[in-house]
Amino acid sequence: MNKFNNLPYRKGVGMMVFNDQKKIFVGKRIDNQEAWQMPQGGVDENEDYENAAKRELFEETGIQSIRIIKKSSNEYIYDLPEHLIGKIWKGKYKGQKQEWFLIKFLGPDSEININQKHPEFNEWKWVNINDLPNLIVSFKKNLYLSVIDEFSNSI
Repeated sequence: MNKFNNLPYRKGVGMMVFNDQKKIFVGKRIDNQEAWQMPQGGVDENEDYENAAKRELFEETGIQSIRIIKKSSNEYIYDLPEHLIGKIWKGKYKGQKQEWFLIKFLGPDSEININQKHPEFNEWKWVNINDLPNLIVSFKKNLYLSVIDEFSNSI
């Protein structure tokens, strides 16, 4: 990845959203039918992480009825595989540096609407927390394991 080493990381947020059954929300990515992921996205200039998390969650899922339980104590980083650099984020970043939020979903499932203006998911479901590492793309697996480790006792 030598030619991409000088690229910065994109500032981002991730949201682990859970329901009353302690299941975690995941969406199937439109651009990768093999991959499911928790909602995540970029932080706009002059936007704080909590507001970015709320905005991104709404933009991707329609979810608004929430309570933020906690923010990650760590910043989590992942690198894109080399074949995706240049295709994602217009080639400006080599990966993401993210703050994560554990969020309790307070609404009914009918509030969830992935058919947004710029949809990222074409399917969604609630899953057991232990199933997450097997559902996602391999380059995010270590990040997911770390987030699970940090949040699992707070759900």
